[in-house]
Amino acid sequence: MIFRQLYDITSSTYTYLLACEKTGAAVLIDPVFERVQRDLALLKELNLKLEFALDTHCHADHVTAAWLLKQKTGCQIGTAAVTQADEVDRPLQHGDLLAFGQESLRVIATPGHTNGCLSFVSTDLSRVFSGDALLIRGCGRCDFQQGDAKTLFQSITEQLFTLPAECLIYPGHDYNGRTVSTVAEEQAFNARVGGGASEQDFVGYMAAMQLPHPKLIDHAVPANLKSGRPDADAMPAEPSWAPVYFTFSGVPEVTVEWVLNNRERVQILDVREAHELESPVDRLVDTRIIPLAELRGQTDSLSRDRPIVCLCRSGRRSAMAVNILQKAGFTEVANIAGGILRWQELT
Repeated sequence: MIFRQLYDITSSTYTYLLACEKTGAAVLIDPVFERVQRDLALLKELNLKLEFALDTHCHADHVTAAWLLKQKTGCQIGTAAVTQADEVDRPLQHGDLLAFGQESLRVIATPGHTNGCLSFVSTDLSRVFSGDALLIRGCGRCDFQQGDAKTLFQSITEQLFTLPAECLIYPGHDYNGRTVSTVAEEQAFNARVGGGASEQDFVGYMAAMQLPHPKLIDHAVPANLKSGRPDADAMPAEPSWAPVYFTFSGVPEVTVEWVLNNRERVQILDVREAHELESPVDRLVDTRIIPLAELRGQTDSLSRDRPIVCLCRSGRRSAMAVNILQKAGFTEVANIAGGILRWQELT
């Protein structure tokens, strides 16, 4: 199975990508609205097709990207049926099986943090994605969205702690840089529910917590009850001057094919060195040539009247050129994917 653990620093949220190596069918668990560009780029680079965008619960600290991912990829949205969220294609119940290619996840109902919390476990019981029900050395709070400490204790001890001791636990959040635990570790060391804690111990601990109201709850919960569908005026801005897409490293790119068909609409900036342009085969007509090492000192000489697309041999140096231009205030700028190597394949 292809597996990636992704992180949103603003909300300390983990997003998980799982995919079938043989078919490329993929699942994203707990995607974040502001990180949809990153997630789409990773899917593209790994040549994966998203089948499901899954949420472990109705989040109070961030807005899900499920709806946006559905618009971009045609995937299905899955979350707990009890949540009764709009736009959901798969209202999930305990025991449901989600197949993607030759892989699958089993749904486990683990309420208590909220009444609609789910965990997703691999069918070989080697990994469980526990959302906020069970965190590393902690658990989700129980003081809003129909949360209940007794219910959460039962979810953890009767569902998650009955998985194999070596089963890896991947939580929905971590605020201290921890990435993974195991059932055995949490049974032994979890500060709230481990070490043989009784239900009374756990409920007493949770009742004594005095946590501030989540800052985004009044915005996040209503948005997540719509699966993250934004109002029309709140859609994330996208470049309109070209079919720009972004790499996983965050670089905006356009294809050589698009540039060839739209040369009159853009400025081509070639950042190769002079010795690379000695052959007529390598030099393009109607391009501006500024070697990368000299670009920072010459950005003011470039016109802002037309978008700029940057070129080098392979597309690596020109990606840095895009970064330099963006820092200089150019907004309509992109890298030519594949550089002159790809250009020469097509011409």
